[in-house]
Amino acid sequence: MWAVQMPLVHYGNEEQKRAWLPRLVSGEAIGAHAITEPGSGSDVFSLTSRAVRARGGYVLNGQKTFATNAPVADVALAFAYLQRDGQSPALTAFLVPRETKGVTFGKPIAKMGLRTSPMGEVVFEDCFVPESARLGPEGAGMRIFSSAMEWERACIFAGHLGAMERLLDDCIAYAKKRKQFGQPIAKFASVADRIADMKVAIEAGRWLLYKVGWLTGQGKNAVLESAMAKLFVSEMHSKAALDALQLHGGYGYMKEYPIEREVRDALSGTLYSGTSEMQRKIIASCLGL
Repeated sequence: MWAVQMPLVHYGNEEQKRAWLPRLVSGEAIGAHAITEPGSGSDVFSLTSRAVRARGGYVLNGQKTFATNAPVADVALAFAYLQRDGQSPALTAFLVPRETKGVTFGKPIAKMGLRTSPMGEVVFEDCFVPESARLGPEGAGMRIFSSAMEWERACIFAGHLGAMERLLDDCIAYAKKRKQFGQPIAKFASVADRIADMKVAIEAGRWLLYKVGWLTGQGKNAVLESAMAKLFVSEMHSKAALDALQLHGGYGYMKEYPIEREVRDALSGTLYSGTSEMQRKIIASCLGL
């Protein structure tokens, strides 16, 4: 939603909005955000996908990977550097429907976690797209990408808070029920401390996300705040999942319990929408470092 629909809302023209937004919002159509490449993850400036002007549009060539929804997507929001005569290449965004000649949406990539969220490649081979497929003006790709990530880093991690709440509830119930040495393990400080830390992390993360939402709702810049929220919530979710596994002991490691899945899913949050290292770089940059 955040990486396809919101760019359309903010940068699409009326024709593009009418063509895609009702279908994307209703679920009739599915969008994929295609920017990451085999040789380029966090470094957007090293993308090798290229767009060349042609009569009536552009010709795209390049390979994208780790594109969420790609195997089932009806349209890809793809980014490529536009080759311009006498000027430096400019990152530009394009809406490319699945049926477009020259584009291939790959099969799902097997992942450690997030198995209900298909991810795959999008490959462009002399793929012609009309002028009407360009999202925003030429060279607006970086602005569109940054805007989408600001939304995603805030909103998608509200789901992580929900997962942390579930972990907290599960751990409290288990700690009260499980007995060792003649008493519930909740009575041991090492167990109670882990649970207390989970609660603190949830509340701190919630207020970070609320601030991002408030700033965005006011039309204000939230680059710094969204990076802080993404960094904190993703890392605290991973810690909470690992603490929950430790608290459940051997049972936590068994597939019979949902904890092992939570660990696999939580770890991905420190990678997608920009790694933790990139969030720290953004934060430092916003502080003038």
